[in-house]
Amino acid sequence: MASSPMTSSTPSPRPNLLFRRLRGQRSPGEFAAAVRRAAREIGERVSCDARYIGRVEAGEIRCPNYAYERVFLHMFPGRTLTDLGFAPRSAVRGRGARTESRAPVSHTTIQLYESPPSEPSGSSLHECDPYEIQSNEESDVRRRAFMSGTATVAAASLGSFGLAHAPAEAAAQRGGRAGEAEVTAVEQAVRHIRLLDDRHGADGLYRRAAAPLRTAYALLDAGTTRQSTTDRLQASAGELAISVGWLAHDSGRFDDARSHYAEALATARMAGDLGLEAHAFCNTAFLARDAGRPREAMRAAQAATRAARHLSSPRLLSLLALREAGGWAGLGDRAGCEQSLTRAHALFDRGPSDADPEWMSFYGRAELEGLEAQCWSALGDWQRAARHARRAVGVASAQTPQFTRNIALYTAELADDLARAGRPDEAATAGLRVLSLLDEVQSSRIQSMLATTARVLLPHRRASGVCGFLERHASLPRAV
Repeated sequence: MASSPMTSSTPSPRPNLLFRRLRGQRSPGEFAAAVRRAAREIGERVSCDARYIGRVEAGEIRCPNYAYERVFLHMFPGRTLTDLGFAPRSAVRGRGARTESRAPVSHTTIQLYESPPSEPSGSSLHECDPYEIQSNEESDVRRRAFMSGTATVAAASLGSFGLAHAPAEAAAQRGGRAGEAEVTAVEQAVRHIRLLDDRHGADGLYRRAAAPLRTAYALLDAGTTRQSTTDRLQASAGELAISVGWLAHDSGRFDDARSHYAEALATARMAGDLGLEAHAFCNTAFLARDAGRPREAMRAAQAATRAARHLSSPRLLSLLALREAGGWAGLGDRAGCEQSLTRAHALFDRGPSDADPEWMSFYGRAELEGLEAQCWSALGDWQRAARHARRAVGVASAQTPQFTRNIALYTAELADDLARAGRPDEAATAGLRVLSLLDEVQSSRIQSMLATTARVLLPHRRASGVCGFLERHASLPRAV
């Protein structure tokens, strides 16, 4: 049977000729060796070989992970990723990266912004890169536009299904089916929610992100045109449920987060998607730890590890070992915690892999140090916790400055650890740094940590800098 012109095959990737020219006369193997040497110079470990270089030059890797990015920018100082022939990270962040080029999106998008009055008619803020937004007036306009906007389905093709405002059953009765454009819209929603959370934190994003999630599951209920589309939609809907669950988690809505993670896990089980299952259990473990259920945290992390063993990603297994360590720490089991931490470091040191999930782009050396700091804090070893938290702040500030929320989180952890370790002046200095980021980052988790630190520092109000921190903290607007 002849193929329909509407279902064309995936276009071939565009070769990265700029990167090929930078390799010069060296063979792919020789260039890979140079990449590994450069990685060692800056303390990175990458498993670069000729095959990886070939994939980059063929255009199969549109944007490298953060470890490779740091190495390439070290090798070619003064150049950007674009100068090296890669796509902007905003174009590939999230699960949608692998499939964005499969079909034209037409005008199908799940909007996360409404255009503010200052934007020209027809502009689409959802196309901007939140990593490029600076802390200036334009950033504030865009952020307020998002916070006050309504998450809607913008395209007529989605509207024709009636999924934005009508029950999914009605769409099914009209014979509506989701296709490439609709699935790509869900994938884009996942990507942009993650980008915005990286930059601004969860508060204010959560309720806006719920609308794209409802739309995604309505699309699943309405059915799709092909099994491959169903597989993509199930995976993307599950990832979207996890992203929305994380926004609930980080903004203190633990019951909502638990429900979203369970929804993602059910989707993973129905689809037989081990990667999605590992992700859902990973976040469930983190939530259980924060909710004061350490044994559940430990068991959820172990379940995630069982699912992830088949995925060939040491970095994923490393993160899951840290999740398990958090559970052991909450139980007060120092030996179990140390064993898990040792395993996490050993797996991390094996370096990144092509099999690493895209959602793990946040997991680098800084996150490893930050999560270890939380483990020692739970065990009451404040000096050791502060040491790791300080490392996390330093690495994150140097290597991933776009992850503003994480920098604020690590600094808040450092402030609390220093306060409890009997170093109030240093704690106050760290606390003031966090306060300076709160105009840009909205996270109930971070605000709660600062409030705890303020209580710990109250008896030391006469110490150098502490009074200033307490006064600035007291002036913060309180959540209603």
